[in-house]
Order: sequence, then C-alpha cells, then structure tokens
Amino acid sequence: MLKTSANPDSWALIYSSRFESFSFGEEHPFKIMRYRLTYELLCELGLLQCPDVRVVECPLAPESALSGFHAPGYVATLKEFSLDETPRANFRYGLGDIENPIFPGVFDWALLGCGGTLEAARLVVEEGARVAFNMTGGYHHAHAARASGFSYLNDAVVAIQDLVRRGLRVAYVDIDAHHGDGVQEAFYTTDQVLTISLHESGEDFFPHTGFPHELGEGDGYGYSVNVPFRCHSDDLIFEQSFRKVVLPMLKSFKPDVLVTQMGVDTLRTDPLTRLEMTTGVIEYAAREFLATGIPWVCLGGGGYEKLNVARCWALLWSIIVGVEVPDQLPPGFVATIQKLGYADRILRDRPHCAQPNDFARAQEALDKNLAILQRRLFPLHGIVPGDCR
Repeated sequence: MLKTSANPDSWALIYSSRFESFSFGEEHPFKIMRYRLTYELLCELGLLQCPDVRVVECPLAPESALSGFHAPGYVATLKEFSLDETPRANFRYGLGDIENPIFPGVFDWALLGCGGTLEAARLVVEEGARVAFNMTGGYHHAHAARASGFSYLNDAVVAIQDLVRRGLRVAYVDIDAHHGDGVQEAFYTTDQVLTISLHESGEDFFPHTGFPHELGEGDGYGYSVNVPFRCHSDDLIFEQSFRKVVLPMLKSFKPDVLVTQMGVDTLRTDPLTRLEMTTGVIEYAAREFLATGIPWVCLGGGGYEKLNVARCWALLWSIIVGVEVPDQLPPGFVATIQKLGYADRILRDRPHCAQPNDFARAQEALDKNLAILQRRLFPLHGIVPGDCR
C-alpha cells in the first residue's frame, strides 16, 4: 500500500559526494562529473533551498536486493573484479571491454545507482514523497547476467520488482535516446508492469531493439510499448508520441507508481546520438508526468555532454518543485564551467526544428509506427485514437 503524505508537495533529491570517487576513464564518454555539475547548478538556482525539499544521501543497495533479477555468478564476478587492482575481463558477462570497463570500485558504483533508486522508491511509497529523483539511476541496459551500455546493475528493474512485491502496479516510461532494453526484457511477460520507451530507432543504433511489434509475451502481451524515432526527429515528433501514446497508456493502465528514466541524450548537441531535440522535451515531459498526479520515482539516464545533463536535470527539478527559472545560467555557475572550458550562458535551449526534408522523413516514420500501435496495441486497452489529445 502507498502511504499518503501529510504534505503532498514534498520532494526528495538523492545525491552523494561519493559519486566523485569513481571514473570510467578519461576517454570514456560517460562522465561522472555530470552529477556534481547538476548538483552545483541546482544550488546556484536555489532549487535545493525550497521548502519541503530534502536532499537524501544515496545509500548502497544491499546485495540481497539484486538476487531477484541479477544472476549470482554475474554479481560475484563483478564484485571480484571490482576488488582486483589489475583490470580484468569476462566478455561473456560483458565486463572489461571498452564499453563497460572495470575500474576501481565499480561494484560499489553500481550499488550506489541501485541503492539510490531503491531509496527513491521507498521515499515515495513509505514516506509519501510526491517525487523522488535519483539522478544517478537509470541504467536501463543492464541484463540479468550481462553488463551493457555503460550499465552494470539495472536499478530500475531491482526497484520495480520490489514495488511489485508490495502489490503495486508500476508504469515505467523511458525517454532516453536508447531503447530501455534491459527493463523491457525483465517485465516482458507480466501485466503488472507497463514499459514504454521513446527512443532513436534500433535499425542502425544501439541496442538494436525497441520496435513497435515488441509488445510482450503471454500475460505481458500489450504491456511493452515502443515508439522508435528516425534520426533528426525533433521536439514536435517527441510531443506527438508522448501525447498519442504515453498519456493514453498511463490513463488506461492506472499505475500506483510511475517510474521514469529521464535520459537527455536526445538533445541535438549530444555526441553519441542523431536526434534533434532540445531542453524543451525534458520540460514538456516533466510537466506531463507531474500532471498525472501519480507518485513519481524519477531517474537519470543517458547524456554524454556534461553541461547538457546539468541544464536538463536542473530544468526537470525546477518543474518538479514548481519554481520558475531564467533562460540564462546563473553567474556563479558560469564561473564554474568557464574553468572547464565552457563559454555557455544559456540554461534553456532556444526552439529548434529539423530541416524540412529531415522532418518529413521523421514524421512519415512516426506515422507508420503509430499506425502499428493503434492497430495492435490500443484495442487491448480500450484506447480510441481519436480520443488522444
């Protein structure tokens, strides 16, 4: 059962200075510094000094919490490698390659991600927090016995399994540029968890999954939902997908808890992706998620340009706590990023539209994908396409 908070406007941010103790390596695209930059920007904007905001220390997940999803042999190997001073590899488990390096303390790093998401879920369910945000969660590519896509332990799966054990129905919505394959895989055969992923098409993009025909199996048929985007899709494409798929599915499913993965690698300036979105999609999605009124466990995710991450998640948090922020970065934060070589001054992106030919192709691909969902998915949930606002 969910606990109702005496104050429905209470928000929790999960954070720890321990994040800075770890590194994927100088050449790796995943930069842990992005968490500190986000925290510093939140401070400069005054978003952590708001009434009813709690900053909660990120705990390590207990190893026992992993057993419901992750294979014991995989966990034991990851832990063993983490303690070894000499880098090691086990490619069967996806460990030790360029994508998923073994670095000092990697097991504790992964446990922090899981622990933060478990704590966020606990705060929402047991303490009645309206929203709990674990910025260092969202490792949606980790499989039961394989690291993948910079993800070692799947924090979302571990936390959602705990919520389901409590008798709760959970909707998971993933807006990262990459398909949330590990989460979909974990709940592909159950109707207790709805998974929705909006992402760049896997036709020629990692992890090469997440097509509209992936609808689930057995009891889970109709509870796995994917909307792939053609490259160069922009904010207009995203908003159509959200309005026509995400909102009606949430309304039909009626979850007890909403878990979202708020990856920001959809931005046009991200170095690893080919979409053309702006900070506007994060603000739009945040407003819509908040407006559902569903208790919300909010997770971080992808984003491979550090400043993009800080800007997007600061805007996300400003919407969560209901504080208007300016379009410009605060002077104190500008001084901080200047030392890192940034000349940026903008917090909120200016509007951007894809080139007409690129947009036309993206719209055509979206229309085809929506037609598949409207034909095969919507009837299962009593959704009439014309009713989608």
